[in-house]
Amino acid sequence: MRTTSSITVGRAAELGLLGSALTAARQRSGRAVFLLGEAGFGKSRLAGECAFQAYGFGLPVLRGRGSSTGTVTPFRPLIEALSSRFRAAGPPTDPELDPYRPALARLVPEWRGAAASAAAARAYPETVVELAEALLRLLAVLGREHGCVLLLEDLHDTDAETVAVLEYLVDNLDGLPVLLVATLRAEPGPALDLVRAAERRRAAAVAELRPLPPEQVRAMAAACLESDVAEVPAAVLAQLAERGDGCPYLIEELLADMLASGALRRDGGRWEVTEGLCAGVPSTIVRSWGRRIDRLDPQVRELLLIAATLGSRFSVATVQLITGFEDRVLFSHLRSASEANVIVPDGAAPDRYAFRHTLTADAVTAALAPAERAAVARRAAQAIIRADPDLLDERRQLVGSLLLAGGDRAGAAVHFAEAGRRMLEAGASGSAVVLLERGYELAGDAERAAVTEQLLAALAESGQLDRAFELVRTLPPLHPDRAAGRSTAVDLRVQLHTRLAWVAVMAERVAEAVGQIAAARALLGEDPRPEQGAALAVVEGHLALLPDRGPGGPRGADGPRPGEDAADPSGRQAGPPHAHGGPGRLAETERLARRAAEVAEQAGLPVVACQAWQLLALLARERGFDAADACLERMLAVAEAHALPVWRVEALLRLGANAFMRTGDGSRLEQAREAAAGLGAIVLTQTLDGLLAMNALLRGDFPTAREIVDRCLDATARLRNLAAHRYLLLTSATLAAHQGRSRAMERDLARFRQAGGEESFLMPLRFGLCRAVGALLAEDRDRARAELAAGIAWEQEHPSVFYLAGRHGLHPLLEVAAGAWQRAEFERAAAAPAAELAWNRQFLCFAQAVLLGREGRPEEAARAVAEARATAAPFPLAHQLALRVTAEAALADGWGDPVGWLRTTEEYFHAAGIPPVAGACRALLRRAGASVAQHRGGRDQIPAPLRTTGVTLREYEVFALLAERPGNQQIARKLSISPRTVEKHMANLLSKTGRPDRAALCDLAAELDTGG
Repeated sequence: MRTTSSITVGRAAELGLLGSALTAARQRSGRAVFLLGEAGFGKSRLAGECAFQAYGFGLPVLRGRGSSTGTVTPFRPLIEALSSRFRAAGPPTDPELDPYRPALARLVPEWRGAAASAAAARAYPETVVELAEALLRLLAVLGREHGCVLLLEDLHDTDAETVAVLEYLVDNLDGLPVLLVATLRAEPGPALDLVRAAERRRAAAVAELRPLPPEQVRAMAAACLESDVAEVPAAVLAQLAERGDGCPYLIEELLADMLASGALRRDGGRWEVTEGLCAGVPSTIVRSWGRRIDRLDPQVRELLLIAATLGSRFSVATVQLITGFEDRVLFSHLRSASEANVIVPDGAAPDRYAFRHTLTADAVTAALAPAERAAVARRAAQAIIRADPDLLDERRQLVGSLLLAGGDRAGAAVHFAEAGRRMLEAGASGSAVVLLERGYELAGDAERAAVTEQLLAALAESGQLDRAFELVRTLPPLHPDRAAGRSTAVDLRVQLHTRLAWVAVMAERVAEAVGQIAAARALLGEDPRPEQGAALAVVEGHLALLPDRGPGGPRGADGPRPGEDAADPSGRQAGPPHAHGGPGRLAETERLARRAAEVAEQAGLPVVACQAWQLLALLARERGFDAADACLERMLAVAEAHALPVWRVEALLRLGANAFMRTGDGSRLEQAREAAAGLGAIVLTQTLDGLLAMNALLRGDFPTAREIVDRCLDATARLRNLAAHRYLLLTSATLAAHQGRSRAMERDLARFRQAGGEESFLMPLRFGLCRAVGALLAEDRDRARAELAAGIAWEQEHPSVFYLAGRHGLHPLLEVAAGAWQRAEFERAAAAPAAELAWNRQFLCFAQAVLLGREGRPEEAARAVAEARATAAPFPLAHQLALRVTAEAALADGWGDPVGWLRTTEEYFHAAGIPPVAGACRALLRRAGASVAQHRGGRDQIPAPLRTTGVTLREYEVFALLAERPGNQQIARKLSISPRTVEKHMANLLSKTGRPDRAALCDLAAELDTGG
């Protein structure tokens, strides 16, 4: 007789919610649904109904669940979910997933290199948010045709990393063909916090399963007994209503117990109660399962007791380790237990079984006396240790849990702490914190200090700095005699303080950084070992470059990190001009950093060496970019020699940014971007995408810049990569400004402001590269000068310099052109290291030409223009703007070829669709008495070299026939014009092209291949 209901009773609202969510996912309107309820309330049954409907619609379903054994495995539910799909179908091969495969390799075993070591797998320790974005892309691909369902059960038993991934998914499912369904109990913890937070901000639907009311209990009993409600004895219904607590699982178990005991039986087609019904649901369930297990073979009973001790789900391999059963015997016993309806195969993993319900495992263990339960747990732990002394994978945590259940708190603390240490090495700092905190709570006073140091490292790695700095104060002081020596305890403590100091510097928490450095120095005394001194010197050097705190308080975490001196083509620099202590202090910092780099390389500390060379590159920028690049090249060599891929990308990024600023060449940025993508470093890749967008913008490749911005903007917002998001928003605004689209620029600047951009250190770019250029394209030079002045004033109040924001290039040109600067001011600007950068040098060369022309040195002025135009070649818009300013000055002072330059700029801005500048150029041409081209239809057929000389469409019709050297009469007949008109056009062509005679003009026509 079936004792489970064939229908779902009393959950119509929840089924309706899941059905509508499925429909929405099929229509690319993803959402998250959480099913919240106590054990046995039907969460899994509802999840199963949802999966059944999804399969009917053709949606792939990915199923996973949290661990019931108490072990912490990062991303376990997600790994199970993806494996449940890819085990049979294989992972997708869509090219759009290529940049995300390295990150997803943590979840998809098929994407891990077959021979990859643990160290190689952790080459880039991607953030949980990066992994979440990669998973989101994968789910979108899987659901592209019909939608897909990610179904996760028992979230209350999941790890911190999975919760963080789900938080990201919940907030970013809208617009995607993905339904997330998750079940959990209302137990305090990170998972419940996630659900409540998502519910408050209306990012997810939460269905809380309540106990079934009496009428639904009766309906469920009738369904289990395959009868009408009227046929079920009233005493049975009363007992179920009173003792079942409205819990579907307990109702089924009570009915099963009544049937098994003979208290309820079917006689002649009617249900009858033959003896008194038992009371007390918990004890009834325990006795029921106790009786069932006692009827099984002793070895099957032993297997089930051990399995229940491990949790509601268990691994066949682990049970075999403990029992020692051979395969044939083991699977025979598992089959017997399954036939007894105690356990079922776990659909999410082929090598696992699960008890029919979580409460089933609890009931099985509750049937044992406490002493017997502890003995079984200790025996299981000892068997696992004997069979697997290294305790790989989850087994060390499992042993810790078993020892704790067996009453051995100290032994459990050791295993939890070691599991946490391994988790930290694997890059799962959130799970490491959980395990190390367990070890910390269980450890005795003698062992707690060692666990504390590991826990501090995990807290620092996971960004829980407040907790870390609070905990470090609880460390016991080391014995004075030890502090003077070279003990392992002192070395470890110094490493800990140095590591915390570095984290504090990166977070710009000056007070904590100073405190940790002081603690390390106190332990080392007056004579530290060279490598210890080197590590501290590097941290102190970066600390010295942190800006002074003004009235506005410390800089936010979204600002440039220390050391990110050349992280974009706009030339951001954080540090030297505003560093603590002035030039003398900087010189000492550089000396110590150079010594630290040498010591670190000799002592085999490549990370410290990379940190030191990065610091030296930043300091060297004040003397010029050759020295800075030499330091970065050394940093790159160290990173490559020691297989430090992240530091390699960091070096390539800075070298690429410097190369672009110096020459306009972005190829090295492309190399860095390719390297970052190969690592699966999504955040770093987004940073480089922003730099490449700005690179394309300044080179005048507006379509590429727009493509990058549109592709990356939403992803940076989802990842909360605020620095890259703001940079892309400002790039978008600057792109609009450089196209003369003022309304679009203002819209993008409003978004930039809403993202906190006006509190960021991107403001010099907003003033100089965006608004000032926009003003120039509107022919409002006074406003452009005001914007540049505002940007310079902002920089003087804030600890950041942007080398390409106008201060070192466009600003000097406009001030010289306006007559506000004389030779002395210009020479000071030209002497700055930033003057050697190509973007700035083009403006400075044009400014030099204006000054030379004004000083009565026309030949030198003309040569300066030629040099400026060669320098400006990679930057067409800037080139033409500067030429337009210079031509006006040349026209006023009577030197150079202002008419030719104005025709060039007029042609460029007319083609670019920027009427104000094109109109201003035409007005200046008229003032000069020069002819002005009429932009009639067909003018675009004229080759650019002729258009810029003022050749008209009628004149070009004559010119186009000259390649075959016809006479005037032939041309006149072919064009149906008079020979006199041909002579007039020929004279104009000779004048405008500067050719000495008709033969030379015919040669030019043949050269331009216009005769056909």
